[in-house]
Amino acid sequence: MTLKGKTAVITGSNSGIGLGVARELARAGANVVLNSFTDRDEDHALAASIAEEFGVEAKYVKADMSNGDECRALIEKAGGCDILVNNAGIQHVSPIDEFPVDKWNAILAINLSSAFHTTAAALPVMRARGWGRVVNIASAHGLTASPYKSAYVAAKHGVVGLTKVTALETAEEPITCNAICPGYVLTPLVEAQIPDTMAKYNMGREEVIKKVMLERQPSREFATVEQLGGTTVFLCSDAAQQITGTTISVDGGWTAL
Repeated sequence: MTLKGKTAVITGSNSGIGLGVARELARAGANVVLNSFTDRDEDHALAASIAEEFGVEAKYVKADMSNGDECRALIEKAGGCDILVNNAGIQHVSPIDEFPVDKWNAILAINLSSAFHTTAAALPVMRARGWGRVVNIASAHGLTASPYKSAYVAAKHGVVGLTKVTALETAEEPITCNAICPGYVLTPLVEAQIPDTMAKYNMGREEVIKKVMLERQPSREFATVEQLGGTTVFLCSDAAQQITGTTISVDGGWTAL
């Protein structure tokens, strides 16, 4: 699979899943535009390192995904957008009756509304270029639910719905839109939680991963950012030309339960 000559914009991509997806798209030959809400030297250095490692063009564009105007401006500043990966997201855990309103609003804005704004800005660009792929990073929580995650679950269900509408509106064009629904993924953020969880349950690393952290994931293994990147590359390939408006679960069997 080669994506040489294509430009991919990945939101929330200076770490974790977004960075893993960006790296795999670059490995496949795509030029990549990284994004987050910060504007540090290390953000721009990260883009430069990807460009050097994979021999592609890469740049970093600051944009706050809680702000619709900045979401749309990201696409303009990217200088092209053949592939859009809506990945940016945050989380907060609380009972519904105690859920902070500001947290609800922020999660809906960043996890759901940002995908609407970037997609709305990207589709005309894709149409002008005669090809496009939209990949939304949803979640197993876009297909099922857990208590105390009302905003996140609502937003991710919304992302799945937005994916279907986008696919239907572009069905007769050379543009597809799909959602990837990861289960638990081994990111630096999750890795950092393991020692505290080990101490809390007085368990070893492997035991706490399998029995506590991955209790709902039947494979008892984390998905990796590389696997999610590979799935994204596949959805951008010619082999996936007739795959649109659907979800692909990368969750070790979680949603099969």
